[in-house]
Amino acid sequence: MMSRVASLGMTVEVWSLAAEMKKPKPKIIRDNKKRGEWAESVFVARAVESGLEISKPFGESGRFDCVVGGPGKFVAVQVKCTIAKQPFAKGYICNLKSNNKKYRPGSFDFVAAYAVLEDTWYIVPEKAIRGMGAITLCSTMPKYEQYREAWHLLREAGREAEEERMSEPEENPMGAGMARMQGALNYFQKYLEKGGG
Repeated sequence: MMSRVASLGMTVEVWSLAAEMKKPKPKIIRDNKKRGEWAESVFVARAVESGLEISKPFGESGRFDCVVGGPGKFVAVQVKCTIAKQPFAKGYICNLKSNNKKYRPGSFDFVAAYAVLEDTWYIVPEKAIRGMGAITLCSTMPKYEQYREAWHLLREAGREAEEERMSEPEENPMGAGMARMQGALNYFQKYLEKGGG
C-alpha cells in the first residue's frame, strides 16, 4: 500500500508493508456447534504447529475434546471459543459450560480458549478456572494474560505426566495380554503335572 506525505513542499511516497500483510479477520460462523467444531480444527492445527502430538477421541460425548501428548503422557483438553464481546469493557466472554452446566472438577486438564476475533489462544489449567461459568479473554484485566498463547504448558504437563508414570513401580511389567497368556500357561502346566492329557 502506498501513501503520499507532503512536507516542506515535497511529496514523499511511503510504502507500508504492514498494511499489505495484514491478516484478514475470519468469517464468523454463526451456528454455535459449527463454530465449536471449527475451533477444534483450528486448535489441532495450532497445536501441531507448536510441535505437540494431538489426538481426537471418537464421538462427541466425552468429557474433553482432544488429548495432547504420547503414550503415558496424555493431557486432556477442552476446546472453547468466543466472539462475545464484553458490553462495557475491552475483552471477550468465554463460556465454560456444557449444556448450560459447569464442568465437573477433573473433567479435563486444560481449557484451550480461542478469542476468534483476535486470533488468540489461551491455554488455561483446569485448576485456574475450576467451578467458574465463564472467563474474560483479551481484556485490560491481566488475570488470564499469563495463559495467552501458553502452548508450553501443554508440553510441560505432558512431560510431568511421563515422569510421574516412569517413577511409579509397574505392578505388571508384561502388560495385560501377556499376563493372560502367562496365566493360561501356568494353568496348562499344572494340568500336565497332575497327569492330565
